[in-house]
Amino acid sequence: MKSIKTLFVAAIALLMAGCGTSNTVPITGRKTRLLVSDAEILSLSTQQYQEYMQGATLSTNQTNTAMVKRVGQRLATAVVSFLTNNGYADEVQYFQWEFNLVNSSEANAFCMPGGKIVVYEGMLPLTQDEASLAIVLGHEIAHAVAKHSAEQLSKQTRQQYAAQVGGSLLSQIAQKKGINSNTAALIDMVAQTGFNFANLKYSRDNETEADHLGLIFAAMAGYDPQAAIPFWQRMSQLGTNTKSEIFSDHPSDEKRIAALQKLMPEALKYYTPAASATTTSASQKKTSTKKK
Repeated sequence: MKSIKTLFVAAIALLMAGCGTSNTVPITGRKTRLLVSDAEILSLSTQQYQEYMQGATLSTNQTNTAMVKRVGQRLATAVVSFLTNNGYADEVQYFQWEFNLVNSSEANAFCMPGGKIVVYEGMLPLTQDEASLAIVLGHEIAHAVAKHSAEQLSKQTRQQYAAQVGGSLLSQIAQKKGINSNTAALIDMVAQTGFNFANLKYSRDNETEADHLGLIFAAMAGYDPQAAIPFWQRMSQLGTNTKSEIFSDHPSDEKRIAALQKLMPEALKYYTPAASATTTSASQKKTSTKKK
């Protein structure tokens, strides 16, 4: 009986492996198979994001709010340009970027599929500057670009179907010819498992990949990627009870910093410091003086 059950579960797994679409993560080139389409995941996440924002309190600090939006949009512009020029132009339409700062002392941030990013006020004392904030936002944007939420949802869907071993299940899946096209089934699955994009815990591999992409995204946007090192050194000084869960499934801070340092030469290849308004103004003034 046990061998029959094992074969049946294997058959379901093989059938579901043939469903969905293949996805290649930019920069890392890692391949995944997703059971949910970009349009479906965007629809689900948008609904959850609206529900979250209805219960959240936005920050009243206009300066910090403007900074989060400014840094976020600069990153989004750089990322969209990169995707458009590197074979991912069709995916840009599924990003509807939005950056909000909410009133919370927790050192946290999250990104929902489609580019809905929320930063908690408690994160800003740790970032301290725009470059470090770009490291955090770049990491969150990376989760969206790499489709980590869709990957985790697909994983849970596979586990759910494999667990529901029954006489009619295999034929039902076969008749659907692709779970990714059945939005109703996905919504039902999300409701049953309590799948929450805002509180989603990614795998260690997902977090490591987001570190990699986020570092490069920050560099692409003109922020010094080397800011990641002192930022993570500050994060490592937090107590275990107060440490943010933003990267909870990641290796130790020491290993993380070592990994980021190893990635730094690659990230620096994408880095061109953005000319500040002050520098530009001073340069123009100097040129004007010479002309006189």
